[in-house]
Amino acid sequence: MKFAGIDYGLARTGLAVSDPEGKLAFPLTTLRLDDFPARRDLLNALAQRLRAEGVQAVVMGLPLFSDGTESLTTRQVRNVTERLKRRIPLPFYFMPEELSSEEAWADLRAVGMPLHKRRAVLDQQAAVRILASFLALDQHDWSRA
Repeated sequence: MKFAGIDYGLARTGLAVSDPEGKLAFPLTTLRLDDFPARRDLLNALAQRLRAEGVQAVVMGLPLFSDGTESLTTRQVRNVTERLKRRIPLPFYFMPEELSSEEAWADLRAVGMPLHKRRAVLDQQAAVRILASFLALDQHDWSRA
């Protein structure tokens, strides 16, 4: 099964996809809210990209505090997930994304990527981290959105 991973943010949204067998995660793109007239246009573009990639399920990064409680950003991700579900009828899952951006930054630094390039692909790499973490779980641990 082919999955997409999404690291949703207020300014940028990173997107990753898996291989058709759902074993490996790869960076795909970063969508910037500034490139769209309104948030609904961003969501439409995201839904279109997911359809074009032929994904069969979507994993949304869920930002939680270290004690597991939710923040305003968590509620925004849940809201965006509901809006995306209305655009594309696929299974959606949540994956806690604690430290995904920090780990993504370290991944990019470790491979020697220059600072200016790291900033450009950070959100994609965070989406890779979210998706890879989800794919590593036993299927029984998947929580549907």
